[in-house]
Amino acid sequence: MILLFTATFTILVLSSLDQVDSSAYDKIVSHSRIRAKNEGPNVCALQQVMGTKKKYFSTCRNWYKKSICGKKAIVLYECCPGYMKLEGKRGCPAVAPIDSVYGTLDLVKAKTTQQYADQSKLREEIAGEGSYTIFAPSDDAWEELDPASKAAVISLGNTELYNALHYHMVSKRFLTKDLKNDMTLESMFNKQGLHINHYSNGVVTVNCARIIHGNQVATNGVVHVIDRVISVVSQTIKDVIETNDDLSSLSGVVVSADLQDQLGEPGHYTLFAPTNEAFDKINADALERLMSDQTVIQALLKYHLLNSVQCSEAIMAGSIYGTLEGSNIEIGCDGESLTVNGIKMVLKKDIVTSNGVIHLIDQVLMPDSAKQVMELVGKSQSVFSDMVSELGLSAALQPETEYTVLAPLNGAFSDEVMSMDQRLLKIILENHIVKLKVSLRDLYNGQLLETLGGKMLRVFIYRTAVCIENACMVRGSREGSNGALHLMSSLIQMPETTIYELLLKDGRFKIFLSLMESAGLTDLLKQDGSYTLFAPIDAAFGSLTKDDLALLKSDINVLRTILLYHFSNGIFINGGLEGGVTNLLKTIQGNNLQVLSVNSSIHVNSVDVPDFDLMASNGVVHVVKTLLYPQDLPVGREDILILLKRLIKYMQLKFVSGYTYRDIPLTFIKRTITTHVIERGPGTTVERTVIGEPIKVTRVIEGQPGVTKVTRVIEGDPSVTKVTRVVEGQPGITKVTRVIEGDPSFTKVTRVVGDQSLTKVTRVVEGDPRFTKVTRVVEDDPSLTKVTRVVEGEPSFTKVTRVVEGDPSFTKVTRVVGDPSLSKVTRVVEGKPSVTKVTRLIESHSASSDGEIDAGGEIKGIVGDDISNVQRFQNGEVHILQEEDIKQITDAIAQGGGPGITTITRVLKPEPRVVESEPGITTFTRVIKKKPQIVDGAPLETTFTRVIKPEPQIIEGPDFSKIVSLKDNPELFESETERITRIIKDGRSRKRAAIRQLQGSRRRARLVRHPTKPTQ
Repeated sequence: MILLFTATFTILVLSSLDQVDSSAYDKIVSHSRIRAKNEGPNVCALQQVMGTKKKYFSTCRNWYKKSICGKKAIVLYECCPGYMKLEGKRGCPAVAPIDSVYGTLDLVKAKTTQQYADQSKLREEIAGEGSYTIFAPSDDAWEELDPASKAAVISLGNTELYNALHYHMVSKRFLTKDLKNDMTLESMFNKQGLHINHYSNGVVTVNCARIIHGNQVATNGVVHVIDRVISVVSQTIKDVIETNDDLSSLSGVVVSADLQDQLGEPGHYTLFAPTNEAFDKINADALERLMSDQTVIQALLKYHLLNSVQCSEAIMAGSIYGTLEGSNIEIGCDGESLTVNGIKMVLKKDIVTSNGVIHLIDQVLMPDSAKQVMELVGKSQSVFSDMVSELGLSAALQPETEYTVLAPLNGAFSDEVMSMDQRLLKIILENHIVKLKVSLRDLYNGQLLETLGGKMLRVFIYRTAVCIENACMVRGSREGSNGALHLMSSLIQMPETTIYELLLKDGRFKIFLSLMESAGLTDLLKQDGSYTLFAPIDAAFGSLTKDDLALLKSDINVLRTILLYHFSNGIFINGGLEGGVTNLLKTIQGNNLQVLSVNSSIHVNSVDVPDFDLMASNGVVHVVKTLLYPQDLPVGREDILILLKRLIKYMQLKFVSGYTYRDIPLTFIKRTITTHVIERGPGTTVERTVIGEPIKVTRVIEGQPGVTKVTRVIEGDPSVTKVTRVVEGQPGITKVTRVIEGDPSFTKVTRVVGDQSLTKVTRVVEGDPRFTKVTRVVEDDPSLTKVTRVVEGEPSFTKVTRVVEGDPSFTKVTRVVGDPSLSKVTRVVEGKPSVTKVTRLIESHSASSDGEIDAGGEIKGIVGDDISNVQRFQNGEVHILQEEDIKQITDAIAQGGGPGITTITRVLKPEPRVVESEPGITTFTRVIKKKPQIVDGAPLETTFTRVIKPEPQIIEGPDFSKIVSLKDNPELFESETERITRIIKDGRSRKRAAIRQLQGSRRRARLVRHPTKPTQ
């Protein structure tokens, strides 16, 4: 009856185990049962490493490899936990009898532990009432315990043995499904911790001792058999490093890296700890460099740390683990030894601490982040590394300098390359070293990278490749302490020419270039951009006569359609094409090219590409031997059809009578306008790009350095050219002038100034096309700017202005009005630099030695006593000529006739449009025509001259804030009007206050203002 009850209870317990969520251990056991199903019921398949007693419930990986830790493993079949054999029966049909924890120790072959339980008086406890989990060392585990440790446990008396066994026990029942990874259980010895790890491969460890037989259920608990005797853990990783004499060098590194606190805190770490001998193997200079850089030494130490506990018994094959440094290492095993990155280096395994485990190693692990870039170069790039040293480039790659090395594989250095002149080789290698650190994650399509050679490399990102110019990267990019390393499939070709220059120099594409020129597409080959061109060689047109070519050129739409089908936007090199599949490249014409890359060769529309990846500064050229044509595009003319059939053999052309090719807008052609800026000193040429046709070139001549002129051209109707000039004088003065050309015989100039009441609009319209307006700017001394405008009035008069420079202090202006016998000469003389005089309208004077004006003497010297009319306006006054004044002046000119009459309308100023009378007092002068007027303002404020045009003509310029149209903006117009009016009024009052200080000067000037009566 008791036996029946026991069997039933055991079956219920085992059934309950199957009903709960299974752990990794339980899953592995279930898989083992499935593998052994042919051996009978309740049989599990295990693998035993040959030459050892180690047995495992194997993972699929090890099962099919038939090896564990690189050693051959044989298959064993045993009863699964909780079952037993019956004589004469197949498999394990019987349920194992259930007993107390003490009795179960005998059933699971842990008799040594049972014996020590008897010896230490533990039997009464584990055979009685309670609920216990005991991690019982196997008999082999006790035998393998080193004699010193075993004597310390057994010979010191039953108390020590009792405590040791208690440390293997927990006062609760924990099945393997309850044992979670990184769990800590309180043992029955002073509540000292037991550190549990449950790995994904089904291995469960307690203080790194592996459970080899788990879930042996007892009436008062459960027994898990482990493969070693465990001891109390009290030290942290930090404590072990500081107290272990073999780790004194490592202790110094920990301090330098400032990681001692982290290694003393709770956690779950694995430390591969280099011994002192391991550090002794490092070159002294290299070690000093490492220790001098905290960032590097931190990276070095963190590369030895895992943020997980990896006990040696859990390592059954090589696996990748992430380090605290950020990169990965591979941990594997080779028989009984652990390997790191494939190298057997572990001297001692499984030093268990309260916050992890330590494995002692005989080498220092060096992460990429602690190495210089050239130290990352491997055997497959050794030729590049050797050449860098031989050609003296190593000096440029200093530890404190960040750079990126694009290292070609050894196969890229052919005999032809190696036979080059060493100077050329050095240039090639310099262009494989980028001046900054660029990781693989930093690269993007279209990026430009500057090399040591000063060249700019283009980056191309494709679906399955990352390429730089013609060379694509292969796997193996790495990052060092001062840069990055990328492995390249070939040498990088630096483009030196545009597509146009490349084709022209090659010599095989003369007909193609001729057709491009006839189609007006040559600029596409020359302009900046990124294009892929499948360029047909001359042989592709070999059967065409001159008449055939003329026929092809006769229809511009046909020609452009065919030619533009050979172009695709973007640069697609062979290495960037996805291999083995059709890559569709949309052409500028609109249809797709079908490109196939197979075994390093290219086919486009089933046509072979014999020569590819000819790199240019604005694209890449692939050579074809036949003309390409869109598959689905019909031909609408029979003569064109006949011609194309002679050129295109790879496909069947379609004919649709009357079909016409669409007009392709050439918006992709960038027209370049060159603006010539001519200054004092070396000239500068600035290129601006405007889209459209035709090409217009504007020249801007700058006078004084403080004057800036900017010209823009808007292309519209070729018969109409619009020119905008922005002339900046003083920083606070902005003048905007627009010239609109309509009929070539007319020129219209519009100026708008200030208040509506003071605003004059002058339109000079030439009636007779025989007359022309000329405006010239003549520069003399940098402080003087003279502007002469010649405006034609009546058709009977022609006015020519010449500027003749003599003595630097004199400027002579000669005007010929009407009859060539009448000449008017004006002398403008500056006296003291602090005093500047302005003469307007009809005037003559000279300067005395002290800078004052001796008007009478000068007039007599020039025109004698016969003066018809002299009109003088003093600085600061505002005078509007009346009709009588104009008539009087006109009569004087018409009647006087002789050289005694001089007419001047002139502004002389040290800065553009600024006239100074006294230091610190500046007069701002504008001439407003309709009736001749003079308006004096004050340049101490800001004055704007704006243009209102009948049609909006505002275009892009370098400074939008200085080009504003007031048309359709009355509020802005009113605000500007009010502001400019105030400026003029304020400036007038300032001038009058200043003029009062020059009374003597005014009195002498008045003498000049009373003309003598003409002799009757």
